[in-house]
Amino acid sequence: MIELGLARISRLLKDVPIRWRAIHIAGTNGKGSVCAYASAMLKAGKIKSGRFTSPHLIDRWDCITIDEETVNERLFYEVESVVKARDQNEGIRASEFELLTATAFEIFNREKIEIGVIEVGMGGRQDATNVLEHPSVTVITKIGKDHESFLGTTLEEIAYQKAGIMKRGVPCIVDGSNTPSVIDVLRMNAKEVKADPLVFIPQETELEHQVWSVLPRDRFEEHQQMNVYVAFEAIKEALAQEHPSMETHLLLPAIQKTHWPGRLQNISIESLVGRKQDILLDGAHNAQSAEVLGSYVDRKLREGSRPVTWVVAMSKGKNVQEVLSCFLRPRDNIIAVNFGPVDGMPWVSSEDVNNILCAAQSLDVLGHSVESSGKLDDALRLAVDVANRGPMVVAGSLYLVSDVLRLVRAIEQLR
Repeated sequence: MIELGLARISRLLKDVPIRWRAIHIAGTNGKGSVCAYASAMLKAGKIKSGRFTSPHLIDRWDCITIDEETVNERLFYEVESVVKARDQNEGIRASEFELLTATAFEIFNREKIEIGVIEVGMGGRQDATNVLEHPSVTVITKIGKDHESFLGTTLEEIAYQKAGIMKRGVPCIVDGSNTPSVIDVLRMNAKEVKADPLVFIPQETELEHQVWSVLPRDRFEEHQQMNVYVAFEAIKEALAQEHPSMETHLLLPAIQKTHWPGRLQNISIESLVGRKQDILLDGAHNAQSAEVLGSYVDRKLREGSRPVTWVVAMSKGKNVQEVLSCFLRPRDNIIAVNFGPVDGMPWVSSEDVNNILCAAQSLDVLGHSVESSGKLDDALRLAVDVANRGPMVVAGSLYLVSDVLRLVRAIEQLR
């Protein structure tokens, strides 16, 4: 189960000094991309770095990287066993995510990284990663509605939780496209804790010129452009403290090589189900990210208003109808599926396929709607038949995306 609070993680790490500086990133959408861009630039600058994001994608340890490489599986289990023994011996009763966070932080100590890029798990104020007391810089990306039962039902309440990562005297970089009411909450919190400076992006054309004089702007979607700005500003702030002579703009080209699986990812499933055309994978699971996905699909895949076939699963507790309304269009097809058990996250469960179909049908736009509670590969075959060489998208949950990637990997390993 999800248990927020800093008491347990603080006990887990009380005798483990954090020997590296952190770029600490909160927000509802864009956190993962900002983490990926920042890590890529650090590697380009030959700065030994670690990255901790959540959830994992295929293997439980792939949420931890050292210099852009997934941490060694053996090292992960070795450190995790030490952390779990400490938890048991001291009767801490830490949550799964707290154990994972402590494992990542201890791995970073062992690997002697200089800077860690740390993504908040949920919220910020009471998230286990907020055990970090002296980050180099904090970052707040786009804030939307998600995890309302834990963070609050309004954007302002959610923003208050995200703002909890701000620290006295530590610069905070903020996605300036957030709503005015969210910006007000962030400003108020920054003033209370004396976070300094508070930088809203983009705040000036100089930053845009600096970025797009190096990178090809047309290769980045609009929301990705903002994430590039935020990541670059965070790197500038962090390196101004640690490496003041480094010319940070020279690190920007590394962003072009960034691969962030499960986000607008084109992938072949020919080895799995025989379809010749690639499909699109995207883990959009809340209204804000679903709107971005819907806009992308409308522009890139709907040639001549072609219907799209969607394979959708969602986690329990999501606003299913709200998410679906962001990307379903007239004559679209939907195959509702379940994702499998999530390793290390036993509290996560898949929404009932009938609820997904009912929500989709209530929108009154569908061509075909089909329940598929069987195996995922069978559901994909069904979707291929329904799509008939038309565009096909897997969305609604990163856990579903993970299942697809895991299936494809398993087939390719047999070859």
